[in-house]
Amino acid sequence: MEEILDIVQSMKPITLDEMSAVKLMNRIDTKYVVTDSQLRAILLGIKDNYYAQEVEGHRLSPYSTVYYDTPELTMYLIHHDRHLVRDKVRVRTYVDSHLTFCEVKHKNNKGRTKKKRIEVEPIANITDNPEAAAFLAERQPYPVDSLSPHLVTIFDRFTLVNYDKTERLTIDCNLHFENLRSGNTASMGNLAVMELKQDGRAHSLLKDVLFELRIRPFKVSKYCIGTCMTRPEVKQNRFKKKLRRIEKLKSCRDAKFCVSTNDN
Repeated sequence: MEEILDIVQSMKPITLDEMSAVKLMNRIDTKYVVTDSQLRAILLGIKDNYYAQEVEGHRLSPYSTVYYDTPELTMYLIHHDRHLVRDKVRVRTYVDSHLTFCEVKHKNNKGRTKKKRIEVEPIANITDNPEAAAFLAERQPYPVDSLSPHLVTIFDRFTLVNYDKTERLTIDCNLHFENLRSGNTASMGNLAVMELKQDGRAHSLLKDVLFELRIRPFKVSKYCIGTCMTRPEVKQNRFKKKLRRIEKLKSCRDAKFCVSTNDN
């Protein structure tokens, strides 16, 4: 991890305000799961053409997210069963800045995802906050009193943007899960989840590097994977191939031989 951080530290910085000016109007989002050795190779291939976001002198930002669901895990099961329209409810804390937001992510039947959020005070159950409860009642379809904390995800994030400002890349490392209902914990070990948001009309150096390394897209939901890892009794037939691939990647140490498959 230190070597990866050194590479990111060598990149030119970009501020949060400058990042907000990166408008990707014709956006394509793609996720990848990579090992630490693959990530090192990727960063070495793009470091001279990408900025690294810097906040108060830090390039690496710790995040903590609590996902909410119904007792029956309705939101998880809707995702598992391939419903096009689905929602996620979460409370995300930006650890360095001590800011916490209640968020609703809604995906429509066109594949578009919209995120709405409000800033909140961190409490054990956000539905006990009247303002947050009103926000959730308006923004998602489930009775607010049916929602409770389910899964905690903790990770560190790098955010990069290319010099042409036609794409933005988030890299989530050190992923750990804690299930608040089962008490189980799990980790993605040496793996990182990358999400590329790009202007569909522009050339991507990153995609060239990924092609050279034979790394293909890997659709993955941290909430769903974390739920599978910490609640093995839940329905997870659709995710078994992804879970097997993740376990195989976790045991891979050489970037040349960690070839990703197109796990959709």
